[in-house]
Amino acid sequence: MGSRFRAKVTLGLVIGSRAFFNGAPCKAARDELTAQLDALGIDYCIPPFEATVNGAVQSREDARLYAEFFREKRDVLDGLVICLPNFGDEIAVAELVNMTRLNLPILLQASNDETDKVDVKSRRDAFCGKLSVTNNFYQYDVAFTDTTSHTSDVWGEEFRGDLDRFARTCRTVRGLRNARIGAIGARTGAFQTMRFSEKLLQSSGITVVTVDLSEIMGSARAIGDDAPDVKAKLDDIFAYGTIPGHIDRANIMKQAKWSIAVDRWIDENECDASSIQCWRSLQDNYGCATCLTMSMLSEKLMPSACEVDVMGAISMYALALASGAPPAILDWNNNYGYEADKCVCTHCGNFPKSFIGDRPEISELDVLGETIGREKCFGAVKGKVRAGPMTFFRVSTDDRRGTIKAYVGEGAFTDDPFPMDGGIAVTEVPRLRDLMGFVARNGFEHHVAMVRGEHAAIVTEAIDRYLGWPIYRHEAAPRFSGAQPFFR
Repeated sequence: MGSRFRAKVTLGLVIGSRAFFNGAPCKAARDELTAQLDALGIDYCIPPFEATVNGAVQSREDARLYAEFFREKRDVLDGLVICLPNFGDEIAVAELVNMTRLNLPILLQASNDETDKVDVKSRRDAFCGKLSVTNNFYQYDVAFTDTTSHTSDVWGEEFRGDLDRFARTCRTVRGLRNARIGAIGARTGAFQTMRFSEKLLQSSGITVVTVDLSEIMGSARAIGDDAPDVKAKLDDIFAYGTIPGHIDRANIMKQAKWSIAVDRWIDENECDASSIQCWRSLQDNYGCATCLTMSMLSEKLMPSACEVDVMGAISMYALALASGAPPAILDWNNNYGYEADKCVCTHCGNFPKSFIGDRPEISELDVLGETIGREKCFGAVKGKVRAGPMTFFRVSTDDRRGTIKAYVGEGAFTDDPFPMDGGIAVTEVPRLRDLMGFVARNGFEHHVAMVRGEHAAIVTEAIDRYLGWPIYRHEAAPRFSGAQPFFR
């Protein structure tokens, strides 16, 4: 499993209070918040209750204490959760965030008043206090994530959902800000659409690590047949899918050694995701496909994209971070008859096996195999993607405008038949024709990353609010979402 998924998300906790309000709810909010995070399996850190009055931040001195505490935790902190059980002290909260200088995602919650407890000693006024805090955040240029409702109960199911989504947002932001993406081999010559800007990526903290395809082929050839890693990889391959009886075992051995060489290079270079030159130098000069290698990596939440699609690998990685599920890279490939909102998304055979309902077939590439010989093309994972909801996402560098841009949306894989070889996903997206028009007019690539489940809101929050990349969110019905500076 990818390194970003082995460590739990860790959140810094803040209880904000205004001194002349009832302080009793501060202790209750603290206990309820930690109970919610314990139930979700999310780690947290907060100064001891005794460090401040009522365990809350309600002065500049409290803010300084909390800021120093969080700065000491900078290497483990992924985000901050600020709860206002009463009106809160807007200046203390704003100063705390300003003094930490960690540029972390922030979830801001305010508690509900109870209509029978609004006397002078019991009232909370957090409904109003939250607006004072957000006004200060605007003045300080602090980005934050809102809760589903303006006010909510810390102990409630709604807020638990907000915490879960926020933790996934934090994981996505931290992962992308520090990502290392492997580029194995030169860009496939026939696809200028896979061009991208390393410099724009580096300005957002994303590093691209390159290696010549020949180096990995040389490493694979140097692995002996009796090496312990080979037996383990062969066992993994045979357990991963069904291999037809006509496949020569020597070709399976080539595939195992290739996968080992790729795995080693990714591990040595601490890559979070990768992209590989998948055709046709590998087939001609080594003698196997790399789809199976990419499929198995993606299944382990270490996404790998074909055709040296670095931006596709980043798109896959973002979806993996947001969902915790294996992503795939697909082509927007075929119309589905005259169905306006359906199309067919395909690739030769790189989908993670969890995308496919039945045990996948592992055999040869079809189109390329017909051209250069199937004996050179073992290693394609084939099958039809099982039905269910999905999220699609694509990020791209736009050199003309000097920015990274993206689009995201949700749809579904369907059970509709389609008699094509390889990996097949019959896909339904509301207003698909509008989406394709948007993709075409804005110069996005034909590749798109997809993952099971509905995660567009998390991706949008991470990309738009915290990374600052322009993003278009495609929805079933269009709605006004503010100025979009260049999307047409």
